[in-house]
Amino acid sequence: MTRKTNKEAETEMLAKVVATAMSDKKASDIVMLDLRGVGSAPASFFVICTGNSPLHTDAIADAIHEAVKKTFGVNPTSTEGYDTAEWILMDYFDVVAHIFVAKTRDFYRLEDLWADGKRTEIQ
Repeated sequence: MTRKTNKEAETEMLAKVVATAMSDKKASDIVMLDLRGVGSAPASFFVICTGNSPLHTDAIADAIHEAVKKTFGVNPTSTEGYDTAEWILMDYFDVVAHIFVAKTRDFYRLEDLWADGKRTEIQ
Protein backbone atom coordinates (compact mmCIF):
# COMPACT_ATOMS: atom_id res chain seq x y z
CA MET A 1 0.00 0.00 0.00
CA THR A 2 1.37 3.38 -0.96
CA ARG A 3 0.69 6.52 0.97
CA LYS A 4 -0.33 9.64 -0.85
CA THR A 5 1.84 12.66 -0.41
CA ASN A 6 0.30 15.89 0.83
CA LYS A 7 0.61 17.27 -2.70
CA GLU A 8 -1.26 14.30 -4.21
CA ALA A 9 -3.99 14.52 -1.57
CA GLU A 10 -4.34 18.28 -2.11
CA THR A 11 -4.53 17.80 -5.89
CA GLU A 12 -7.28 15.19 -5.50
CA MET A 13 -9.15 17.48 -3.12
CA LEU A 14 -8.87 20.35 -5.61
CA ALA A 15 -10.34 18.15 -8.36
CA LYS A 16 -13.21 17.19 -6.04
CA VAL A 17 -13.89 20.84 -5.12
CA VAL A 18 -14.05 21.67 -8.85
CA ALA A 19 -16.44 18.76 -9.49
CA THR A 20 -18.62 19.75 -6.54
CA ALA A 21 -18.84 23.35 -7.75
CA MET A 22 -19.89 22.06 -11.17
CA SER A 23 -22.55 19.87 -9.61
CA ASP A 24 -23.80 22.68 -7.36
CA LYS A 25 -24.44 24.78 -10.49
CA LYS A 26 -26.35 21.92 -12.14
CA ALA A 27 -23.72 21.05 -14.74
CA SER A 28 -24.37 17.76 -16.53
CA ASP A 29 -22.16 14.83 -17.52
CA ILE A 30 -19.44 15.63 -14.98
CA VAL A 31 -16.37 13.47 -15.51
CA MET A 32 -13.12 13.48 -13.57
CA LEU A 33 -10.16 12.07 -15.50
CA ASP A 34 -7.20 11.01 -13.35
CA LEU A 35 -4.26 11.51 -15.70
CA ARG A 36 -1.45 10.86 -13.20
CA GLY A 37 -0.55 7.59 -14.93
CA VAL A 38 -0.47 9.16 -18.40
CA GLY A 39 3.06 10.29 -19.19
CA SER A 40 2.20 13.02 -21.69
CA ALA A 41 -0.64 14.54 -19.66
CA PRO A 42 -0.48 18.30 -19.07
CA ALA A 43 -2.15 17.98 -15.63
CA SER A 44 -2.94 15.40 -12.97
CA PHE A 45 -6.70 15.77 -13.41
CA PHE A 46 -9.14 17.05 -15.99
CA VAL A 47 -12.61 17.76 -14.64
CA ILE A 48 -15.07 18.08 -17.51
CA CYS A 49 -18.73 19.09 -17.59
CA THR A 50 -21.46 20.39 -19.85
CA GLY A 51 -23.51 23.54 -19.37
CA ASN A 52 -26.89 24.20 -20.99
CA SER A 53 -25.85 27.47 -22.61
CA PRO A 54 -22.97 29.97 -22.71
CA LEU A 55 -24.62 31.81 -19.81
CA HIS A 56 -24.71 28.57 -17.82
CA THR A 57 -21.03 27.80 -18.57
CA ASP A 58 -20.15 31.29 -17.29
CA ALA A 59 -22.06 30.62 -14.06
CA ILE A 60 -20.35 27.24 -13.62
CA ALA A 61 -16.91 28.81 -14.13
CA ASP A 62 -17.71 31.56 -11.63
CA ALA A 63 -18.81 28.94 -9.08
CA ILE A 64 -15.56 27.00 -9.57
CA HIS A 65 -13.53 30.17 -9.12
CA GLU A 66 -15.35 31.03 -5.89
CA ALA A 67 -15.16 27.51 -4.44
CA VAL A 68 -11.46 27.06 -5.17
CA LYS A 69 -10.66 30.55 -3.88
CA LYS A 70 -12.59 29.88 -0.67
CA THR A 71 -11.08 26.44 -0.09
CA PHE A 72 -7.49 26.92 -1.26
CA GLY A 73 -7.05 30.69 -1.52
CA VAL A 74 -5.83 30.49 -5.12
CA ASN A 75 -6.91 31.75 -8.51
CA PRO A 76 -6.49 29.78 -11.72
CA THR A 77 -3.10 30.24 -13.38
CA SER A 78 -5.04 31.02 -16.55
CA THR A 79 -8.56 31.01 -17.92
CA GLU A 80 -9.68 30.92 -21.51
CA GLY A 81 -12.96 30.99 -23.36
CA TYR A 82 -15.04 33.48 -21.39
CA ASP A 83 -15.49 35.54 -24.55
CA THR A 84 -17.71 32.95 -26.27
CA ALA A 85 -18.33 30.60 -23.31
CA GLU A 86 -18.58 27.61 -25.65
CA TRP A 87 -15.58 26.05 -23.87
CA ILE A 88 -14.19 27.65 -20.74
CA LEU A 89 -10.88 26.29 -19.53
CA MET A 90 -9.64 27.03 -16.02
CA ASP A 91 -6.06 25.95 -15.34
CA TYR A 92 -5.11 25.30 -11.73
CA PHE A 93 -1.82 23.72 -12.86
CA ASP A 94 -2.43 20.18 -11.54
CA VAL A 95 -6.17 20.35 -12.18
CA VAL A 96 -7.78 21.73 -15.32
CA ALA A 97 -11.52 22.40 -15.45
CA HIS A 98 -13.22 22.19 -18.86
CA ILE A 99 -16.72 23.64 -19.05
CA PHE A 100 -18.41 23.01 -22.41
CA VAL A 101 -21.69 23.56 -24.16
CA ALA A 102 -22.85 20.21 -25.55
CA LYS A 103 -22.00 20.69 -29.24
CA THR A 104 -18.45 21.81 -28.44
CA ARG A 105 -17.89 18.92 -26.03
CA ASP A 106 -19.13 16.48 -28.66
CA PHE A 107 -16.77 18.00 -31.22
CA TYR A 108 -13.57 17.90 -29.12
CA ARG A 109 -14.28 14.65 -27.25
CA LEU A 110 -11.60 15.15 -24.57
CA GLU A 111 -12.59 11.96 -22.78
CA ASP A 112 -11.69 10.01 -25.91
CA LEU A 113 -8.41 11.87 -26.42
CA TRP A 114 -7.38 11.09 -22.82
CA ALA A 115 -8.97 7.64 -22.59
CA ASP A 116 -5.83 6.26 -20.89
CA GLY A 117 -6.78 8.20 -17.76
CA LYS A 118 -8.93 6.74 -15.02
CA ARG A 119 -12.50 7.97 -15.58
CA THR A 120 -14.85 8.76 -12.71
CA GLU A 121 -18.37 9.95 -13.44
CA ILE A 122 -19.73 12.37 -10.87
CA GLN A 123 -23.44 12.16 -10.02
